[in-house]
Amino acid sequence: MDNLAIKREDSLGERVAHELRVQVISGRLRPGTHLVEGQLAERFDVSRGPVRDALRRLEAEGLVASQRRGVYVTGLGAEDVEELYTLRDSLESLALTLAMDKASDADWAHSQACVERMRQAADRSDARLFAEADLDFHSRFYELSGHRRLIAVWEQYRPTFAVVLDITNAQDLDLHSPAENHATLLDAARKGDRELALATLRAHLIGARDRLRSALRDSKARAEG
Repeated sequence: MDNLAIKREDSLGERVAHELRVQVISGRLRPGTHLVEGQLAERFDVSRGPVRDALRRLEAEGLVASQRRGVYVTGLGAEDVEELYTLRDSLESLALTLAMDKASDADWAHSQACVERMRQAADRSDARLFAEADLDFHSRFYELSGHRRLIAVWEQYRPTFAVVLDITNAQDLDLHSPAENHATLLDAARKGDRELALATLRAHLIGARDRLRSALRDSKARAEG
């Protein structure tokens, strides 16, 4: 297989993984659902290679599990949500601390641009664009940390949190308050106020965790109703 074919297969695997990730996290694919390679390949109009790649990605993220008789959806339960957000709290607190130690004021320009994108998305009530800017904002902490292994762990879970952000931000009737919370966090980071920056980050993540719990409860209730 040449490099072009490998890249194409990787891209197809990413697409299938994203579609399945959305369905698993949103609850449209319920825990215990058997994911059959052949059926998925037909459904997404791809060969089995990208499907296998997608399932490996989702297994690494803890969304599916391989068993003796195949691959099954595990989904996100209460314990999974708690694990995801305690992990992110630990990772991002470290990333933010390292970024504050290393970054110059000019290094925060990208973060400021993300805040402006969030404000514009809030003005338009566009939760999807807000989520994209939100994820870019937080990813910048990892980039500025200069910690290769920390960045690698974030990249593993970033696709999961991308879908989670779409779900949690869609619950906010007014996105202006979350946008200004990010502005407060950035201001504290730029000024070197570690205590305020970390407290603001932690409060933000706790709020996101609670909104995800609420969204998952609503999804489960609709499925059972």
